[in-house]
Amino acid sequence: MSIDFKALAVPGVRALQPYQPGKPIDEVARELGLKPDQIIKLASNENPLGPSPKALAAAHAALDDMCLYPDGNGFNLKQKLSSRLDVAPEQLTLGNGSNDVLELVIRAFADSHSEVVFSQYAFAVYPISTQAVGAKGVSVPARDWGHDLDAMADAINERTRIVFVANPNNPTGTAVGRDTLVRFLDRVPENVIVVLDEAYCEYFEGDEFPDGVSLLADYPNLIVARTFSKAWGLAALRVGYGVSSADIADVLNRVRQPFNVDTVALAAATAVLDDEEYLQRSRQVNRDGLKQLAAGFETLGLDYIPSSGNFIAVDVGRDGQTVFEGLLKQGVIVRPMAGYGMAQHLRVSVGLPEENARCLEALQTVLESLNG
Repeated sequence: MSIDFKALAVPGVRALQPYQPGKPIDEVARELGLKPDQIIKLASNENPLGPSPKALAAAHAALDDMCLYPDGNGFNLKQKLSSRLDVAPEQLTLGNGSNDVLELVIRAFADSHSEVVFSQYAFAVYPISTQAVGAKGVSVPARDWGHDLDAMADAINERTRIVFVANPNNPTGTAVGRDTLVRFLDRVPENVIVVLDEAYCEYFEGDEFPDGVSLLADYPNLIVARTFSKAWGLAALRVGYGVSSADIADVLNRVRQPFNVDTVALAAATAVLDDEEYLQRSRQVNRDGLKQLAAGFETLGLDYIPSSGNFIAVDVGRDGQTVFEGLLKQGVIVRPMAGYGMAQHLRVSVGLPEENARCLEALQTVLESLNG
């Protein structure tokens, strides 16, 4: 007698489609018969510089203690973040990547009677995590590919428990400035949690960056989520954090898994915060790469969404999946965007100059072949 285990799952989980990450290099090599060193990956918004030497040294040293459980409270990392951000350690919640922090918020504050508000074209984890706990996701139509914060405020009702705002937004790269964000926060009822997802905040250029941490004192219902996966170059180690009031952090820590950040990740993240040179190099490489890719897309006659992240969403003018598959055969991995309702777009992560150039050359080759 066979059992339908899917039918045993809770309704929200039964209807879910698993999150699809960017294709790894080894998988593409196996599928297409290419050598891994022939492939470049510009699909997952990773730091093309590789890890910081300081982080790498700390990670190696931490391996000597791999037989021991991690520090479940992350004391050293919290102390370093506390000093850097000028917040109390009690305001920090560590996560297995910032994705973990987002899930903690959902689990702590939403249930089947709740609504969760987010923008069209926003990070896929928001609706996935919302549906998993049985809450109702409210997707607010975007404006110019970005968050329409006025419309999002209008969507809040007595059932709303959480609003997600990504700044900059993944996958579109759009961003909102401080004045716009403050006007929105002023409209949100104090019993509604606002999660400001700043995973890409280190790449934000200009004076308009709102810096959510600086707003916490005025908005006790605010949670700022950040990560070490992008500009800090620690994607494989999965470490992120939330900054909030101590009261909210206390709630999140009630559902946080023990030892959710491992010893190596804790050591590397603590060390990399001392490598300001690495961070500034990462920002400069990204700044130059955005310009390089944008110029290349313009040469190819392609529209793109100006980005404040470390990626660009480009409109290839036809089915994006077809172009994506053509690029794979050229040994270039990017990210198709049909799952976000952007069927003609590809998201291209910024790489090193030679990687960006190769991507543009491959894109031209694929488009020319499709044009016949």
